[in-house]
Amino acid sequence: MTQVHRRFTTEHVRNVLRGYSEGLLDRTAVQETLGIGKTRFFALLKLYRQGPEKFSLAYQRSTPAKLSPEVEGEIAKALWLDRSLIEDRELPITSYNYSAIRDRLLKQGIRVSVPTIISRAKALGCHLGRPKKKIHDREVLTSAIGDLIQHDASHHRWSPFAPKKWILISSLDDYSRKILYADFFTAETTWAHIQASQALILKYGLPLRYYVDSLRVFRFVQYRDSFWKKLNLRTDEAEPYWKQLLKSLNVDVIHALSPQAKGKIERSYRWLQDRIVRTAAIEKLSTLEQVCPVLHEEVHRYNHLQVHSTTGEIPDYRFEKGRKTGQSLFRPFVVPQPFRSTKDVFCLKETRVVNPYRRLSFYQEEIPLKHVPPGEEVDLHLVPNLSRQTVEIRVWWKETLIQSVVFPFKAFPRVHFSSLTNTGEPDGIRGSA
Repeated sequence: MTQVHRRFTTEHVRNVLRGYSEGLLDRTAVQETLGIGKTRFFALLKLYRQGPEKFSLAYQRSTPAKLSPEVEGEIAKALWLDRSLIEDRELPITSYNYSAIRDRLLKQGIRVSVPTIISRAKALGCHLGRPKKKIHDREVLTSAIGDLIQHDASHHRWSPFAPKKWILISSLDDYSRKILYADFFTAETTWAHIQASQALILKYGLPLRYYVDSLRVFRFVQYRDSFWKKLNLRTDEAEPYWKQLLKSLNVDVIHALSPQAKGKIERSYRWLQDRIVRTAAIEKLSTLEQVCPVLHEEVHRYNHLQVHSTTGEIPDYRFEKGRKTGQSLFRPFVVPQPFRSTKDVFCLKETRVVNPYRRLSFYQEEIPLKHVPPGEEVDLHLVPNLSRQTVEIRVWWKETLIQSVVFPFKAFPRVHFSSLTNTGEPDGIRGSA
């Protein structure tokens, strides 16, 4: 349907709106007469009420018809930068992000629409066709926050100026799509994932389930017998530390059997990759300390400013609405007995036997235990402190804390605690939003 100013004169529309204002016509009759919707009706009515005699349908362009050469140059520069990032195979970017280009130009004071950017991209050869969507008919459905936490890690070069790859570990609430935790690590270890789970649980509580892939940190997987190998343990007959920790807190762990099954958290990774890598390239960021603020800014934007395309709601709004209405499966976290500290819950665990001299050996170090008989098994709870490069060893016997000793990392050269984050603390919650 053509626009109102092409079908009616200003005088005709003014008379119709005057009839509505005087109570002679109702809104439905006005909309049918002018062939407009509710939104357009109220826009015209507002304009009429501001001054009936000055009311006019004359179309006035609020933006210039042509972009200046300077603006055209900035658009081209942004598109060529995107192209260079896509062509760098070491970076996790495979497509153009015209919305991100629009947002970057807006920071420079340049207001331009996405369709305009796309038209310039096609003219410059900076455009890729949409890939065919793979049909995936298996979908996890949840009905409350805390029902399912999708947890994963992304190992990429997050800046073209970074000397090596970093690990982004994040956790996403399946129902609200809110990112509950996101932080960079230099290595993907069991301790790194324990730190991530600790940060989430201490802030939000215990969820019903975690949803992860079959990475060795999350699951023991043994392959089929062959003629040269005899199996002692089969798949899931042994449990990694991370899985033991969650089961001790009565949190279930389920495993995705394909990348497509983790589509929700994978989409959030693609969104963060698009934004973070491009910002790091423009601002020439090369260290974790420089890139981490960009991560926090983008997580805040994702959680608090963006309407999610699937739910139709802002993730944080949907999350808070679920919490306020009781549509939540999060449970309060309480340190389980006989422990009194979170250190004994969120830790790495080992078992040792006390020798005849009432000592236990941990690699090359010996710890005296005067109150434990020889031959008894004791549990060791290892709590690394990455900022101080130390590890606290807490010795438990018969549900009692017997001894607590702190050693430097250098005392255990064969043990790798290399999961250094930007905070350096095991209880840090940097990146959670």
